[in-house]
Amino acid sequence: MAFQLSPGVNTSEIDLTTIVPSVATSIGGFAGVFSWGPVGEVITISDEVQLVERFHKPTTSNYEYWFSAANFLAYSNTLKVVRAANLTSTLNATSNTGGSGIHIANEDDYDSNHSSGTVADGEWAAKWPGALGNSLKVSMADANTFSGWAYASNFDSTPGTSTFTSNAGGANDEIHIIVIDEDGSFTGTQGEVLEKFAFVSKASDGKDDSGNSSYYKNVVNNQSQYIWWLSHATGNTSADYANASSTWGTTATNKDFTLMAANSTLSLVNGADGTVTTGNVITAYDEFDNADSVDVNLMISGPADATIATDLISQAGTRKDCVVFLSPEKADCVDNAGSEATDVVAYRDTLTSSSYAVIDGNWKYQYDKYNDVYRWVPCNGDVAGLCARTDQERDPWFSPGGLNRGILKNTIKLAWNPTKTNRDTLYKNGVNPIVTFAGDGIVLFGDKTMQSKPSAFDRINVRRLFIILEKAIARAARFSLFEFNDVFTRSQFVSLVEPYLRDIQGRRGITDFRVVCDETNNTGQVIDSNRFVGDIYIKPARSINFIQLNFVAVRTGVSFDEVVGKF
Repeated sequence: MAFQLSPGVNTSEIDLTTIVPSVATSIGGFAGVFSWGPVGEVITISDEVQLVERFHKPTTSNYEYWFSAANFLAYSNTLKVVRAANLTSTLNATSNTGGSGIHIANEDDYDSNHSSGTVADGEWAAKWPGALGNSLKVSMADANTFSGWAYASNFDSTPGTSTFTSNAGGANDEIHIIVIDEDGSFTGTQGEVLEKFAFVSKASDGKDDSGNSSYYKNVVNNQSQYIWWLSHATGNTSADYANASSTWGTTATNKDFTLMAANSTLSLVNGADGTVTTGNVITAYDEFDNADSVDVNLMISGPADATIATDLISQAGTRKDCVVFLSPEKADCVDNAGSEATDVVAYRDTLTSSSYAVIDGNWKYQYDKYNDVYRWVPCNGDVAGLCARTDQERDPWFSPGGLNRGILKNTIKLAWNPTKTNRDTLYKNGVNPIVTFAGDGIVLFGDKTMQSKPSAFDRINVRRLFIILEKAIARAARFSLFEFNDVFTRSQFVSLVEPYLRDIQGRRGITDFRVVCDETNNTGQVIDSNRFVGDIYIKPARSINFIQLNFVAVRTGVSFDEVVGKF
């Protein structure tokens, strides 16, 4: 504390109440192909309804990705999703019928590259890239065109002059805008009204009665779920209408805004899904590279090929705070009778050893209610979901496998049902079988990581236990940075960590522990190097993988004490 120069009382506070914080354990991460939604941006999804709202329904070309995400959400309520797309060929539909679609990846891309107005691209663009945007139609009318407008009945009255513009000495600034699902691709009904924007203003400084911007560009961009503004009206052959840009988007003061000579009703065209490559998917997963900015714990791979799987294993190993969940390729499991075990193991052998990765051995058949068909989907979304459900019901250091916590949801049947011999083959190669047991359901029947070396870390529960311990204690340790490496700081660190570990021990995560942080490991050399060392020894709890039951028949006249001894 500062020295005082004259008599007085100085007060200060020193906070010694720091604890080891709780850390998230059930946040999923996934990158995949979708038909709608922002590209290259991490979006948090809480349930399947929101998945449909943000990324639309599954299609014949993306259902393996879509249901991998949806299946995880059947067990958990937090999934961070990144849409993968081809930045060249995945295009937003626009109202420029004579041109081609453009790529607007997300809101940041729009703000940086398209918000200033580009007449050549038309007046409107679909909010997100993809052929789905071709179903959109945008129509607008002002005071001059409202009475004969096909959509007039959707609005209460004719647009005219707003109070704001009237007070500024201007006139004729109001317009109505409506967004239509022309082809029915969004709602299933052709011509369904998607959005309406009533009494918005042509004035760039326009305000509504609450003081919020009523400028039609701002209102549409901020509120619409379907379109971006690209330019002021220029598509009509009328000279007055063609010159709309000379007044539209200017301030309201003493401005008589140009009226439309005819209604503007424009269908959006040239949207395209493009060809999404393996590289595009890997680029989308790169959004999860920075562990400091994106918190995920359970990384889902969906229908990843070996190239993507290898990249994800590397990513998880670099982050060291999450586990990636993989499945074999579809051809290894589906319609591959008799060769499933061999081919699944062969696929696993193409991947590197890692305790931060888990691979299952199956695909599942499930109902697609959006298209009234059945689909084959990889199981890694479910396995990651089982871990999330285990977190909620018990703790992350419990195994997600077995009949207590390993039952899969939403499964009609498996691509194949491994026999005991098949399961032996899979498990000794680090592949977790998923099995159908009569009367018990479809079960994850293993809890191995993909670490080849035998150790405690070849089990999911141990790897996840250490992720939590390392993450939580590391966060708490940050408060020791820039303090002195002395007896007080070291004792404070020990008193911080030991209660946390005792709590984990009481919740059956570890059987014993020891924290060493004293002069034995913080030597003079360590202190002079401005370093601080805390050694934390952990005995992790182990899951039961093998049970031996011995049934012994004895003669009637034999005493059990003679056979097994006295207890």
